Amino acid sequence: MKYISTRGRMAPIGFQDAVMTGLAPDGGLLLPEDLPIIGKELPDIGTLSKLSYQELAFEVISRFATDIPADDLKKLINDSYSTFQPLEVTPLVEVGDFQILELFHGPTLAFKDVALQFLGNLFEYILERRGGELNILGATSGDTGSAAIHGVRGKPNINIFIMHPAGRTSPLQEKQMTSVLDDNVFNLAVDGTFDDCQNIMKTIFGEVDFKTKHSLGSVNSVNWARVLAQTVYYFYATFQTLEKTGAKSVQFSVPTGNFGDILAGYLAQKMGLPISKLILATNENDILSRFFNSGIYGMSEVVPTLSPSMDIQVASNFERYLYYKVGQNAEKLAALMDGFKDNGSLSVELNENGVVDDLFTAGRGDTASTLETIKKYHDQYGYVLDPHTAVGVHVAEKFQCLETPTICLATAHPAKFTQAIIDATGEAVHHPTLDALADAETRCDSIINDVDVVKRYLVSHI
Repeated sequence: MKYISTRGRMAPIGFQDAVMTGLAPDGGLLLPEDLPIIGKELPDIGTLSKLSYQELAFEVISRFATDIPADDLKKLINDSYSTFQPLEVTPLVEVGDFQILELFHGPTLAFKDVALQFLGNLFEYILERRGGELNILGATSGDTGSAAIHGVRGKPNINIFIMHPAGRTSPLQEKQMTSVLDDNVFNLAVDGTFDDCQNIMKTIFGEVDFKTKHSLGSVNSVNWARVLAQTVYYFYATFQTLEKTGAKSVQFSVPTGNFGDILAGYLAQKMGLPISKLILATNENDILSRFFNSGIYGMSEVVPTLSPSMDIQVASNFERYLYYKVGQNAEKLAALMDGFKDNGSLSVELNENGVVDDLFTAGRGDTASTLETIKKYHDQYGYVLDPHTAVGVHVAEKFQCLETPTICLATAHPAKFTQAIIDATGEAVHHPTLDALADAETRCDSIINDVDVVKRYLVSHI
């Protein structure tokens, strides 16, 4: 399996090179040349549906990671998910009319662990065989930072530099990052928004000579391995739900900020998984829901909300979707992205049904509806949703289908968002992992929103 750039200006590369490259040198994002299809390159649904999570992960990932021996890949997968409790990794819980897919049973209690435990081990595996070092530069709106840090903390020949928007993550999200004191971990509080952090990261990765000289790599969802690992739980949840309900297909509701999580579902559907609808749910930062309802992708100001991981206006993985939307025409994609860079907007034509894509429906949940949804599910079902998941559930309620079960992705443990849960229910939710952080020592450097300042910081700490 070879990987190409959405911008079409680089030669195809192998999986391990794609992992270490992160963002393509031409500014595009990496994608496989082809997708394996269920019943062809992948086993049929009857075979896949009988597998454990780890076995299913191997069947899916091995089709993309063809330059890693099977036994090595199995060990990487098993080691990565041995840190999850329960070992089912992503259990499904029936709550009211929905199947809730709990993605928060990893070490940092967020869905990012599913991909970043694997990616951290993958980085270590590749460096052990190739030699050299890796200096990871990442940007986080909340959970990516702590999941990435916990994926590589203490690993030899790896340093990690994580930028977060100062004061714009939840206190517990920040504590999870800044309380990791390993010598290879550096936290930077940037005076700006997540989009500012992401722009700094992309600008630095776009300076190919600097990136190469300092061995920079990415853990953000621009790294293909992140998206690949996330496709697995769409397979797992679909098979579990079909067996439980006897339905022919499912639909997923996905709280969405950077488009990586829902992109994994989109790719799984293209691989033949029976997904009839992807419900894209945003908070007040609704650039993506507006796009799928109008065909216009236009920036506005970032609004701080109760679901900070979704407080994003420029979704980095959206380019991968657009690449497929324009028929995998790299030249047309590059022109769209250049126009967006210059004008802050782009548009695509609606199809014959008057929508961008028949697979997608989209909606938004504001602060009031988020709190109302948390309260409703707490009071009626005794189940506590975190604010991001509550946005997804709120929007899913608008698009329920009697014949098709709806799976709502639960992206974080509610204990990470103490104040929002108290505001909604009057009660706090606790988790021992988070309670242990109360008196933890922290380390973090404040830094201004400037590319050159961040570059100097990197050089002085590598």
